[in-house]
Amino acid sequence: MPYQNDAMKTLTGIVRLTYVNVVTPRAQQQGGEAKYSVTLLIPKSDVATKADIDASINAAAQDALAKIWNGARPPQLRIPIYDGDGVRPSGEPFGAECKGHWVLNASSKTKPQCVGIDNINVELSPSDIYSGMYARVTIRFFGYSNSGNKGIGCGLGNILKTGNGEPLAGRTSADVDFAGLGNAVVQPPAPNVPAYTPPAPAQYAQPVQTTASPAYINPITGLPV
Repeated sequence: MPYQNDAMKTLTGIVRLTYVNVVTPRAQQQGGEAKYSVTLLIPKSDVATKADIDASINAAAQDALAKIWNGARPPQLRIPIYDGDGVRPSGEPFGAECKGHWVLNASSKTKPQCVGIDNINVELSPSDIYSGMYARVTIRFFGYSNSGNKGIGCGLGNILKTGNGEPLAGRTSADVDFAGLGNAVVQPPAPNVPAYTPPAPAQYAQPVQTTASPAYINPITGLPV
C-alpha cells in the first residue's frame, strides 16, 4: 500500500535498529561522501512490512526503467534488502541479531528527525538513540546507475522510536554494570600510612672534664709563681 500517496515510500512496522549513525554523518569508505545511515532488522513474521517494501522496490524499478535505465531493466537487479539467515554480499554470515530478520540498509545526505512515540514534536537527545532500540522508520526506494552498476537504493526518512532494547554495540548501561551495588554502603579503604616510628634518642656529647695543671708554688713565700 503506497504510503502518503508515494508508491516508492514505505512506513515500516516495528523494527530493530543497528549500525545507527543518524546523529553525525559518516563516510562508509575513506574519501567517500559522509551520510546518515542505519540498518533495519525487520522480523520475518512482519509479512505486511515485507510486502510493502517489495511493492515499493518494484515501483522504484518501474520509475527508473524509463528515467535511468533507458528502458532496459537489469537482468539481476541489486536491491538493499538481505536475508539475515543467509550471508552478507561479502560472503560472511550476518550477526546473531540478524537471525529471523530481513536486513535493510538505508542512508541519506539529510539528517533524519528522530522522535519518541510519546512526543513526536520533540527530537530525541543523542543519548536516547543507539543500536538495539526499536522503531518505525520511513524509507523511500530509488533506482540508480553508477559505473555500470544498476539497482535499487534505499533512502532514509525519519525515525520514530517505539522502545528500548539491549544495546548491540557491546556497551551496557550503568544499572547493568553495577547491579547489586547501588544501595550498598562501601567503607572507604584505610589510608596506607606507614606506622609511626619514634626517632632514636639524640646522642649528646658528654662534657669533657678538664683538670688544670697545678701552678708552681714558691717554697719560701708559699705563693704561686
